[in-house]
Amino acid sequence: MRLEASELAVERGGRIVFSNVSFAIQSGESLIVTGRNGAGKSTLLRALAGFLPLRGGEVSLTPLLEDSIAENIHYIGHADALKGALTVAENLSFFGALLRSGQGGLSVEDALAEVGLVPLADLPAAYLSAGQKRRASLAKLRIALRPVWLLDEPSNALDAAAQQAMETVMAAHLSAGGMIVAATHARLELAGRELRLGAAT
Repeated sequence: MRLEASELAVERGGRIVFSNVSFAIQSGESLIVTGRNGAGKSTLLRALAGFLPLRGGEVSLTPLLEDSIAENIHYIGHADALKGALTVAENLSFFGALLRSGQGGLSVEDALAEVGLVPLADLPAAYLSAGQKRRASLAKLRIALRPVWLLDEPSNALDAAAQQAMETVMAAHLSAGGMIVAATHARLELAGRELRLGAAT
C-alpha cells in the first residue's frame, strides 16, 4: 500500500497555509511532520483526512481497501472526541459501531487494557484527567483496523510510561504493514522520515 501526496496546497481564511507539499510512504513506514506553530502541521493532517479542501495537488492511496481514502484512515486530532456523559467503555463501543468494527479490531476491553484504562471503563469520560482522555482517544485506533493513522500531537498530556506504551502500539502497527503520519513537537521513537513545514507568513 502507498500513500502519496503531490504538490498539496491549502488555503484558510484567504491565506495560503502551505503549498507544494509532497511526500510518499509505503506500508510499514511513518512520516513525522514537524515545524513551528502555525506552519500547517494540523492543517496538513486534516487535509489528508478529507476534512479540509485542497487548493491544489492531490492525495492518493493505493490500493484502496474500502470505497474511499477516508474509510482507510484513523484520524486523532487535538480534541479527544469523547462524550463526557458516556462511560469510557461506551465511548469506545460507539466509536467501534460507527466504524463497523469486528473486522480484526480489538474488543473494547482489550483496547482499554493496552492503554491501562480497564479500571476506569465504567467511569464517565468527563471525570478523566487530560492524560487519561488522551489514552482513551488513542484506544480508538485499536477498535477497528484501518491501515493509515493520522495523529496530531499523539503524546499530548501523556506521562513517560503512557508515551512509551503508545509508541509500542504505533511500532506494532507499522510492523503489521500500517502507515502513520504524525504531527508533533515531541520526539517520537519511530523509524521513518521527517517532513518539516516552513513557518506561516
